[in-house]
Amino acid sequence: MNITVIGTGYVGLTTGVCMASKGHKVYCVDISKEKIDAINSGTSPIYEEGMDDLLKQALKKGLLKATLDAENSIKDSEVVFICVGTPSREDGSINLDYIKTAAETVSQNLNNYKVIVVKSTVVPGTTVNVVKPVMDKSKKSYGLCMNPEFLKEGTAVKDFLEGDRIVLGVIDDESEDVMRKVYKDFPQKIFVTNPTTAEMIKYANNSLLAAKISFANEVGNVCKKLGINVYEVMDGVGMDKRLCRSFLNAGIGFGGSCFPKDVKALISKGEELKEPMTLLKSVISVNEKQPIKMVELLKKHLNPANKKIGLLGLAFKKGTDDVREAPSLKIIDELLSLKAEVIAYDPEAMSNVKKIYNNKIILADNKEEVVKKSDAVLIITDWDEFKVPELYKNKIVIDGRKIKTNAEIYEGICW
Repeated sequence: MNITVIGTGYVGLTTGVCMASKGHKVYCVDISKEKIDAINSGTSPIYEEGMDDLLKQALKKGLLKATLDAENSIKDSEVVFICVGTPSREDGSINLDYIKTAAETVSQNLNNYKVIVVKSTVVPGTTVNVVKPVMDKSKKSYGLCMNPEFLKEGTAVKDFLEGDRIVLGVIDDESEDVMRKVYKDFPQKIFVTNPTTAEMIKYANNSLLAAKISFANEVGNVCKKLGINVYEVMDGVGMDKRLCRSFLNAGIGFGGSCFPKDVKALISKGEELKEPMTLLKSVISVNEKQPIKMVELLKKHLNPANKKIGLLGLAFKKGTDDVREAPSLKIIDELLSLKAEVIAYDPEAMSNVKKIYNNKIILADNKEEVVKKSDAVLIITDWDEFKVPELYKNKIVIDGRKIKTNAEIYEGICW
């Protein structure tokens, strides 16, 4: 099938490349010429395992083209995916401006029946109450589907191609039929519902995973004071088939483009409906405090003022270059407020952090430079290259990811 994907960010590019890998002809539309040129040259603008290889294969086969031309791409397609950003406002609600703009563009270029697919994460009611009225203005026949993504950064390609399920929130049988053809070569089970329920499935899914992380961290904080190994506790808890071990690793909390934004958006929607989300507010509260505990532990062994503090890891998790809502940023801000000098290294996220801090911190060339030049080391991200015990010899180490070290002084955030 011919498919247009509007937006070449994390979700859009993954969608486009993976659809092309299944034989669909894909147009990836964006307003950034820099991104378009990079994609067409075979260079992914995001770091994601397996992305570059699939992108190059799709380009070689002529199954993917990045373009600024939304009009002709839409007209030549049977299915249009909307994969634009939905950034948070200051009150936690999401900004739907990009969704509305993309919908208007699609509506203006409807030349025959096609299914419009909202893949951006949007609060329940958006597809029906915001996107559909815009489509109706075209006076043309169309299908509509809300198809949430369940991608983990670092394994997004694998998740898209081999994930647990595909959720289709459709407005009619014809839309469902087309979407089943789109996904006919994917192995996942397909769950069909209406658009608003599909939107809530996405929010409930991410909010529950975030809750598991904050739960593990809160229990971990108590375990540390009791001298209990929280990882052993969660190993025992995770043996319960009702609970599952994943997302129960205690540490410095969650970050990235999804969990913080999605939980806050659901809280905001609850407030709008006069249903306060008390549990989810606590999830966010625990998460926001957790990274600062690393600095509190550091202060037990060293006054950070005028000292060089090393950070290993800047991305919110390994396998990605994403620093959005990353715990590292909260830690850097806290250290700078204490007049510490920060030296940091991450194998993938350096350029993104440089855009934020410019010359306020030192960006090292490698992990060895960070350790050698620092008075104390904070382990923020569990990249495999940091799992070298002898690297930390004779150092003060505060660990947020439970990495084995032979440090002279060692403190784990929850252990």
